[in-house]
Amino acid sequence: MPKRAKELSAIEVKRLAEGVHPVGGVAGLYLQVVGQGKSWLLRATVGAKRREIGLGAYPEVTLANAREKAAHTREMIRQGVDPVEQRKALRAELVAAQKRGLLFADAVDLFAPIKAKKLSAGKYREQWRDSLDKYAVPELGKMLVGDISRDDLLRVLRPLWDAKTVTADKLRRKIHEVLEHAAANGHRSGDNPARWEGNLKSEFSEVSAATENYPALQLKDLPRWWEALSRRDGMGAAALRFQTMTATRAGAVRYMSWSEVDLPGRVWTVQPGRQSSKISRRDGPRRVPLTDEMIALLEALPRQERSDLVFWAPRGGALSDATLGKVMRTLHDADVKAGGAGFVDAKTGEAAVPHGNRSAFKVWASEKAGYDWNLSEAALWHKLGNKVEQAYARTDMLDRRKAMMSDWCRCLRGDVAPKLVALLGGAA
Repeated sequence: MPKRAKELSAIEVKRLAEGVHPVGGVAGLYLQVVGQGKSWLLRATVGAKRREIGLGAYPEVTLANAREKAAHTREMIRQGVDPVEQRKALRAELVAAQKRGLLFADAVDLFAPIKAKKLSAGKYREQWRDSLDKYAVPELGKMLVGDISRDDLLRVLRPLWDAKTVTADKLRRKIHEVLEHAAANGHRSGDNPARWEGNLKSEFSEVSAATENYPALQLKDLPRWWEALSRRDGMGAAALRFQTMTATRAGAVRYMSWSEVDLPGRVWTVQPGRQSSKISRRDGPRRVPLTDEMIALLEALPRQERSDLVFWAPRGGALSDATLGKVMRTLHDADVKAGGAGFVDAKTGEAAVPHGNRSAFKVWASEKAGYDWNLSEAALWHKLGNKVEQAYARTDMLDRRKAMMSDWCRCLRGDVAPKLVALLGGAA
């Protein structure tokens, strides 16, 4: 029979030197002293395993408390319970409960920097979470991610879907990613309520890239707006002028480089996959014919040392996505302040935005100037026809587009294009 340890008093325990000392009262109870640190241990055999079970620090856990906890632990072992495994299970349950308690707003905060690493620098990295903060977080932010249901998603998406279908679908995809990340980390289980197939698809119409209309300039306002823009200095105003003349996307212009420009050949070429171009790597390069007005603008631009960017920010790097929009708003506000009507979309009355300039070009080309639909589609970098037609397409109609873009530049200045004069029977 093992020797029974002497039952130490509280004073004797307090005086113990460094080492591991039996304190008596309960078999296997020890005080471990390491430097200034002291803690309680219970040595016991659990099944076939020899365990050292921590019972807390001394003096926070007194001698009397330690003996009480040791006796209780011994009784658990006699009943066939492994205290160490039980403690692990309780800790795991606590961690799981804490994870299940994650709020949607916190889930967005956790996932946003992870998503940012997967995105190219620029507006998508900077603004990825904007629609989440604007539309989803106000409704879902204080909800536990594990409690968010399909009905909650419908409450967020329904008010947006008809008016801003593309924005609503992008928002749905972002919520889906946030909830997927939360589920992967144990914060929720079950189906993702933002899933499209077999779920939200039955509630909403299919998404088309052309569904959402951006506020566009009215053709009657174009010359007045262009004159106001032409009086403004600065790189942002120059970029907006070039974006409007070329009818390209703002991102393609903001990251435009001099290496893409062939001034003698009068063409700007953007390769597939180039940042913010929205040209798939599976597609071919996109070419833009440069008119006299475009070339004059480019030749007048100051160049930045050690940078190939055509339009650059004062502190270096590309212009932000907000820069061109700010110029548009400034022009609108200034016109209103001067007693004008501003520059607003004919249908919605909203102030026009840079992307809406592409719509203005499309309306002008197809309805006013009488240019072929496919010609203006090529200028907008849209895919033409069905997949079979796209497979056999071998031209981007660059030469034919040169005349169209020259006429468009004349329209911006308020001149009547030659093609339009012909359509009007020669009347200017």
